[in-house]
Amino acid sequence: MTTPNIPNLPGMGNAPTLQAQLSTVTGRVLLYCDRAVQGLSIEQFCDTRGGITNSIGWDVWHVVRTIDNIIHFVFERQQPVWLRDSFNERWNLPRVDQGTGQDPNDAYSMAFPEPDEFKLYTGAVRDAVVPRIAAMSDAYLTEVQTIRPWGPIPRMEAILHGLIGHGNGHLGRASLARNLYGLDGLPF
Repeated sequence: MTTPNIPNLPGMGNAPTLQAQLSTVTGRVLLYCDRAVQGLSIEQFCDTRGGITNSIGWDVWHVVRTIDNIIHFVFERQQPVWLRDSFNERWNLPRVDQGTGQDPNDAYSMAFPEPDEFKLYTGAVRDAVVPRIAAMSDAYLTEVQTIRPWGPIPRMEAILHGLIGHGNGHLGRASLARNLYGLDGLPF
């Protein structure tokens, strides 16, 4: 299968401000998370290819959890959407862990909900995070904060690297896995 046409990327042509760019591109990463799970069966969503790679479910879960965790808990020590809406309890998934440094066997054994149900979490994070980033001041974004495992970095770098760059890396894996199932990849 092929990748859809690139001119249809959502949110192109935004205001040339740091806040507009960071919020829109983070929102786009979350939209791609929804697209990554679109049309998958639960078996495809949780498939680890016989325990040799993360499932699409794991990669997408990790991206959404990382966005949720960095914006809410890491930046402000506020409860992430994951806990606020009890997704961990609803789906019997880790309360705090977001997959960073997780033992591969633990990652491969994770069972995720139906893809359409998972989208409830992605949508809730998008609704909470995108306007929050859009409202961040320049001073807030340039403030240096110690973030494990990276050390002291400006918040804008945490968003650019941890949410957008790192997130798109995981979504690239999901896009490839979709192609292996004969489905369209993501519109990067």
